[in-house]
Amino acid sequence: MVNPIPINPSPSRLVADTPAQKRALSYASTIKMLFDTVMQNRQPADRILANYFREHKKHGSKDRKVIRETLFGVFRWWGWLNKLSQIHNTEADANEPLSPEWFAILAGCGLLENHTWQDICQAWQGFGNVTLDASPQEADTIIAKQALLAACFPQLSFAADELLPVWFWQVCPVDEAAKPSLIAAMSSRPPIWARVQGIDSQNAAEQLQSKGIDASAGHYFAEALNLGHKSMNLNEVALYKSGQLEIQDLASQVIGQICAPDKDQQWWDACSGAGGKTLQLRALMLAQGKGQGSIIASDIRSHALEELNKRARRAKLKGISIARWKSDALPVPAEHFDGVLVDAPCSCTGTWRRNPDMRWIDGIGSVEDNAKLQRDILSRSSKAVKTGGVLVYATCSLSPIENQGVVDAFLAEHPEFTLQMLTHPFTGKQATMLTVWPFEANSDGMFVVRMLKSG
Repeated sequence: MVNPIPINPSPSRLVADTPAQKRALSYASTIKMLFDTVMQNRQPADRILANYFREHKKHGSKDRKVIRETLFGVFRWWGWLNKLSQIHNTEADANEPLSPEWFAILAGCGLLENHTWQDICQAWQGFGNVTLDASPQEADTIIAKQALLAACFPQLSFAADELLPVWFWQVCPVDEAAKPSLIAAMSSRPPIWARVQGIDSQNAAEQLQSKGIDASAGHYFAEALNLGHKSMNLNEVALYKSGQLEIQDLASQVIGQICAPDKDQQWWDACSGAGGKTLQLRALMLAQGKGQGSIIASDIRSHALEELNKRARRAKLKGISIARWKSDALPVPAEHFDGVLVDAPCSCTGTWRRNPDMRWIDGIGSVEDNAKLQRDILSRSSKAVKTGGVLVYATCSLSPIENQGVVDAFLAEHPEFTLQMLTHPFTGKQATMLTVWPFEANSDGMFVVRMLKSG
C-alpha cells in the first residue's frame, strides 16, 4: 500500500530568527517529507514531486527550484551524504522531525551541487552544527568534490564508487579505465535533448535561442538539438506546440538511427510506450520523401497509446496506427514487417542521471528479474519479421544480463537471425552489440543490436 503525501510536513521546534533561517527550515521540512515518501513508497521522485506541487500551489518558482534541485541533489550524492548521519553522537529527539544530521546533509548537498542559494545553505549549516567553509566553485570533478567533502568531514571516508549502489557494480561490470568517467557522468545532470521534425535543426535552434532557450544544433544527428539544462514550460514553446520539436534523449535517438527505416517499409514498434521512437521512425521515413511506408505501435498500456496518438496528431504525422497487446498473441500479422523494434521494458539503469533516486529505491532484482520477460517479448515479437527483414532489440539498461545475455539466449533459439555490424555514432567503433555509455556524448545510456532474418 502506498502511503499518501502528508498535507503538511511535521513542524519543527527549532528557532528561526532571520527570514533566511525561516525559509531554510521550511525547505528542510518539505524536502525531508518528500525524501522519506520516495524512499518508503519506492516510487519515482519526479512523480512524488509533481503530485506535491500540484497539491501545494503556494510554492513560487524559486521555492520549487530550491526544493526540486535539492531533493534530486540529495539522491545524486546519497552514497556520500548518507554518511553524514554519523557526524553527531546525539540521540534522536522523537519530538523533533528534523535532526542536525539532516541539516548537515542538506548543507553538504548545497556544497557538492554548488547551489546559488547560499543564504539557505548557510542556515542549514547553522542548524546542522557544521561549518563548510571550502570553495565549491573549484570542485568541478569527482576527485575535487571527494577531497572537498573529506576536508569538511575528516572523520569520514568517501569513495567514488559509493555514489552508485553496491549491487550496480555486481550486475553492470565496467572496465576499470572507464569507471571514473561513468561515475562522473552518473553524478551530473545531463542536458535536455530534443529532436526536430519538419524543420531544419539550425533554424529551430535560432528560433529557440530568440526565446531565451540555450539551444544548439550539430550534435551527431541532423535532427538532434541540445536545449541546455534550464527547465522550461514546453506548452509555451511554439515549436513544441506545432509538433516540430520532441523531447528525446540523444541516446534514445540512436535507436531510430540504427533502425534506419526506408520510406517504403512497414515497421512495427512492439513496445512503443508513449511513442517517442515511433514518432522518430515515422519522421525518418517522411524525411526521405513521399513513400508507401507506415508504422504500427503496440503496448499493453492503453493510456500510453492514447498519449502516442496525441503526440502524433500534434506532430501532424500520418501513417501511424495502433494495435494494443491484449494477450500473448501477436496484435499484428506474422511475418509481415520489414522491421520490428523491441525497446524492451528494463531496469532503466541507463537513465539514472535523470532519475538519481532510482538507484536507491531499486535493488538487484530490478535487473535480474527482467531477463525472462525480455526474452519472451523478443521471441514473440520476432515472429512478425518477414524473411529479409530486421529485428532491433534495445534497452536503456547498462547490464549485460538484460542486454547481451538476452540476445545470446534469443539467437541460440532462433538461428534464422544473425547479428549485423553496427558503427557507434559517438565513437566510430564497430560492434555487433552496441552500448551507448552516458559519458560518451553527455546522454543517457542505451543498448542496441540489429538482427537480420534469413530464409
